[in-house]
Amino acid sequence: MLINALLLAERAIRRNLMRSFLTVLGIVIGVAAVITMVTLGDGATRMVASQIASLGSNLLLLRPGQMLGPGGGGGAGVPRFRLSDADALQNQIASLRVVAPVVNSRATLVAGGQNWSSTINGSTNDYFSAGNWTLAEGRLFEPDEEMAGRSVCVIGHTIRQQLFANQQVLGAELRVKNIACEIIGVLASKGQGAMGQDQDDMVVMPIRTVQRRLTGNQDVGSLMLSVRDGIAAEPVMEQIKRLMRERRKLADGEEDNFSIMDTKQIAETLTGTIRTMTGLLGAVAAVSLLVGGIGIMNIMLVSVTERTREIGIRLAIGALEHEVLLQFLIESVVLSALGGLIGILLAFIACLGLSALMHLPFTYNPGINLLAFIFSGAIGIVFGYFPARRAARLDPIQALRYE
Repeated sequence: MLINALLLAERAIRRNLMRSFLTVLGIVIGVAAVITMVTLGDGATRMVASQIASLGSNLLLLRPGQMLGPGGGGGAGVPRFRLSDADALQNQIASLRVVAPVVNSRATLVAGGQNWSSTINGSTNDYFSAGNWTLAEGRLFEPDEEMAGRSVCVIGHTIRQQLFANQQVLGAELRVKNIACEIIGVLASKGQGAMGQDQDDMVVMPIRTVQRRLTGNQDVGSLMLSVRDGIAAEPVMEQIKRLMRERRKLADGEEDNFSIMDTKQIAETLTGTIRTMTGLLGAVAAVSLLVGGIGIMNIMLVSVTERTREIGIRLAIGALEHEVLLQFLIESVVLSALGGLIGILLAFIACLGLSALMHLPFTYNPGINLLAFIFSGAIGIVFGYFPARRAARLDPIQALRYE
């Protein structure tokens, strides 16, 4: 009986191919939109999480003032840090793996007739450890180079491409403003950061070199603090807060003139926001599934009206009500399921293209694909039941007399 019902449904669909296609179009669009929104949202979540993780392992950022934007630094009059602050944190807080003082500056780089504007980071070798940087070529700073503030530098992948394409870079001279420094290393590429910046577009020099020859002062712009594995960040942040309040001579009740930022908390906040937006967009896209269901109900009602005499003949020769109901219900489910399958295929193609276009990782989510297909089938059952019941309850005599 089920096979006969499927064959009858297939014949009815093929009888009006264009109408059947237009009927399932709402289901196709709804399923494709829901899957695409969720898949792109998952890709964006993964990308943000990986970009935050690329900043460093268990990383805390300590900055003067209360401004937590990409520039940081606080306002005028806020005291900056000193190298002694980094030493105090490293020596007095055992939970910290490394502490890297950082001084930032912008400068025009010149090499071999080419120039490029980039960020100059002055720091120590702890900077590379805290930020999970690895070397593609060369070496890091020697202890005597750090202590003496020698004119040596480690460059990012972008600098190598822009100024030293197809050239030997180790030992080459790079002019930073009025400083000629020797390139001793090239960092492996990290790509785009969480705030959209190019993490590879930078030059790292010993912090004393930058302080003496670029900034002209002993200020430290920020401190990168890497917490040891297996230690919760919250108690460590509290220890850092107490120590810094003591060193900056802040009285009880006086507000902090520094801020501590946990990259894990940033990742959780950003990914949570993306998931919420993905859910909202998916819910909006799911409305088109309901519209598609209404379209199926409408066409099935038309189909019942057109085939009234056929239904009357079946009932007159002995077909049972539940057999007629099953025939039309299966026809409705086949239409909606077909729309679901086409929507899944369309969503797969759209996700591949949009992921490449938006530079997002493509993550195939079998759960949302299966859920969308089941939901499309349920739409066929819900919206096809009323027309099917109407067909099953037709009076055979009245149906045979129908013109």
